[in-house]
Amino acid sequence: MFSLVSLIPIGIIYIVAAVLPAALLMFYIYRKDGIEKEPASLLIKLIGFGVLAALLSGGLETAGIAVLDRFISVANPLYLIILAFLIVAVVEEGTKYILMKAATWKNPHFNFRFDAVVYAAFISLGFAAFENIGYVMGYGLTIAPTRALLAIPGHLSFSVFMGFFYGRARLWANRGDEKKASTNRRLAYIVAVLLHGFYDACAMKQTVRSTLIFFAFIIAVDILMIRTIRKEAREDHPL
Repeated sequence: MFSLVSLIPIGIIYIVAAVLPAALLMFYIYRKDGIEKEPASLLIKLIGFGVLAALLSGGLETAGIAVLDRFISVANPLYLIILAFLIVAVVEEGTKYILMKAATWKNPHFNFRFDAVVYAAFISLGFAAFENIGYVMGYGLTIAPTRALLAIPGHLSFSVFMGFFYGRARLWANRGDEKKASTNRRLAYIVAVLLHGFYDACAMKQTVRSTLIFFAFIIAVDILMIRTIRKEAREDHPL
């Protein structure tokens, strides 16, 4: 007797397993945007920009690692710190932020504070979904549950805090206070970089201590992320 699963090409199964966690989190964020939904065309564009950010990041990180390898030995304890914070986090959060800002900063639909969380989440989850396809295709379905529980929510958490400050930047810009707008734009990027860098540094270290810190960090950030999403959605207001 043939099962339906046996009739589905294995590549499609891998892609679904890689993309589904990000899609479910996008749906969660979309549902939380209760006052005024963002147009589908803009959200699709942000997902596409997330894929573009992943492609750009791949090239930039490769170049950054090549430079790092010329000056610091892999055995040097600073190597992983520089790699995690100054290459991976700076590049990935930078490409996402720049493309998100290009697509949304002057967009007329950016008229509520929670919109910023939606924008950051969709571009970040587009990035994560595309990145996840590479991991699942390369390492098999066994890695999919771990990625779904750790990496995908990790990308979402970085984006939620980026969106938190990005929305406030737009609010202050609309009020004519460019100094506060600029400060919040910088915070949107810097906070995401610090969270991402710490996440990667702990994951790369692979010691018992770093693993314990890693899981404690994930639990704390996920709890704070969920509370932030709920609070921002509940207190959403026009910009």
